Amino acid sequence: MTLPRTALAMETDAADAVFTPAALTALGEVCDLAPGLITDFGSAHEVLRDVEVLVTGWGCPPIDEEVLSNSPKLRAIVHAAGSVRGHVTEACWERGILVSSAASANALPVAEYTLAMILLSGKRVLERAHELRTSRTRDYWLATPQSIGNYGRTVGILSASMIGRRVIELLRPFDFKVLLHDPYATDAAELGVTAVSIEELFASSDVVSVHTPLLPETRGLVRRSLIFSMRKDAVLINTARGAVVDQEALLDAEHIRAILDVTDPDVLPPQHPLWQRENIIITPHLAGSQGNEWQRLASLASTEVRRYAAGEPFAFSVLRERFDQLA
Repeated sequence: MTLPRTALAMETDAADAVFTPAALTALGEVCDLAPGLITDFGSAHEVLRDVEVLVTGWGCPPIDEEVLSNSPKLRAIVHAAGSVRGHVTEACWERGILVSSAASANALPVAEYTLAMILLSGKRVLERAHELRTSRTRDYWLATPQSIGNYGRTVGILSASMIGRRVIELLRPFDFKVLLHDPYATDAAELGVTAVSIEELFASSDVVSVHTPLLPETRGLVRRSLIFSMRKDAVLINTARGAVVDQEALLDAEHIRAILDVTDPDVLPPQHPLWQRENIIITPHLAGSQGNEWQRLASLASTEVRRYAAGEPFAFSVLRERFDQLA
């Protein structure tokens, strides 16, 4: 079997993080891996001429008509990260390029982060730890208010996306009632959740976790009226995209708590008022794959290249007809 000529295309930091020497060795066993790294397609004409598979990652430039014209043998793109919207163009679909993504692998740590924050917020762990550090005293444990705890809480999931579905799976062992709003999902019963309107989701949940992709129709989807309909001391968790949530409304919503792993812009200016809100916890966009979790992305990419080389379909194909609905 002739192994397909393959090249890495991503920013240098992404390649160093995801494709460790061991990961490169594993990838090299299933393809004819070109030496070096493509960070700029304009200076990679010689490599592109013979490439059949591009393994892409964060920072990959757009693969447009000009790139494709210099890549006559290109047949597949295997993305060792999540979203392919930044580099897979319409020209790729017109050419019939096969596309795979490690979005499913990247979804796992996001769902784990979400579960952790649901459980921690239920017992107010972060806030109570801060109080203990500040006062060095603690309240009598049997005087803990009935509002604290995770028994019988209602969790609302906004969007049955890949991550949203994984969160639902992780919630099953716990004593939660789970609500779901997703106008495109028809399998709520099979998921073991209750489908509701977006208004009911926000008004009835103790925790609302946002997992909708950022699309033109979802920008500002979590609007002021929904935020202000939330129960007192309810929690809003956003691991999707910052622009899905009306941040100005969050500034005024002192009756709820919010845990934001994403903001708009993604790195808030030092003087942004969100930093001053004690009811808002901001984490540095860390829910997705980091550290040793990048190994999962490289492993999936190698497996997909192996499948392509063997003439098998991708296990994690990105389909053109669903492209507009993806993050």
